[in-house]
Amino acid sequence: MNRRDTLKFLASFPFFTYLGYDSLLYTMSEVQQRSIPSSGEKIPMVGLGTWQTFDVGNSSSGRAPLKEVLRLLVEQGGMVVDSSPMYGSSESVVGDLASGLKITEQLFMATKVWTSGKQSGISQMNRSMQRMQKRPMDLMQIHNLQDWKTHMKTLQAWKEEGKIRYIGITHYVESAYGRLEQIMKTYPIDFVQMNYSIASRESENRLLPLAQDKGIAVLTNRPYEGGSLFRRVRGRDLSALAKDLACDSWGQFFLKYILSHAAVTCAIPGTSKTKHLLDNLKAGKGRMPDSSERKAMVGLLNTL
Repeated sequence: MNRRDTLKFLASFPFFTYLGYDSLLYTMSEVQQRSIPSSGEKIPMVGLGTWQTFDVGNSSSGRAPLKEVLRLLVEQGGMVVDSSPMYGSSESVVGDLASGLKITEQLFMATKVWTSGKQSGISQMNRSMQRMQKRPMDLMQIHNLQDWKTHMKTLQAWKEEGKIRYIGITHYVESAYGRLEQIMKTYPIDFVQMNYSIASRESENRLLPLAQDKGIAVLTNRPYEGGSLFRRVRGRDLSALAKDLACDSWGQFFLKYILSHAAVTCAIPGTSKTKHLLDNLKAGKGRMPDSSERKAMVGLLNTL
């Protein structure tokens, strides 16, 4: 019995009949997936960032909730986890917890090189793969373009050798868009990671269309603007528009704006709380806003 037949079977029972088949289908639906253009491989469109949230060292009390976050990520159909050697102990925490849960191979792991010099980069990347217990690494990115020309040569060689599967570049500020654009036009990269939110939409003008044109997958960071978006809606009830989009929270509303752009492959909000993870993942379920609704979402934000 396939998934849809199972839902129809469940819907035949009185309780589920009361809920309605459509509601049941939505509740049990999976996070939507998008293809990595360079390969066609699909990944869920909502992942998990680890900056600050996973930097807990060897603390058992700090690791316990994070273990549950990773377990639920996979259970609920997610797989993308993004880290960096810049994030303190986050790589080791992810690697240890994933190994303990026996989900390492189910995760799409991404990390970065964040140093200068060829040999220093090689040493750091080997250390990151050891910490995350992932070989080959799914995605290796050049963090904030640090010494990117040097590292790009290493990454291209490593991809050919099978040490990494995909190559990427990252940044988190709009002032770096010119350099991101240059690399996207010149080098055969698989991923670009950039800041993008309903409040920071500059990437819609150049980078996102360029990614579509060049067949580059897009990871988006800072979806909530460091939490400032939540401060703007504090104490406000969800709007009718948010409810029309089947959003249960403002967080889902903000994420759905990002995910509804066709160039975005995956958003990576960070969290250490299971309730926030589940809330984020739900933004990747159900229908996405169309162009007119996206404009209305921006208009609504501008009134807050």
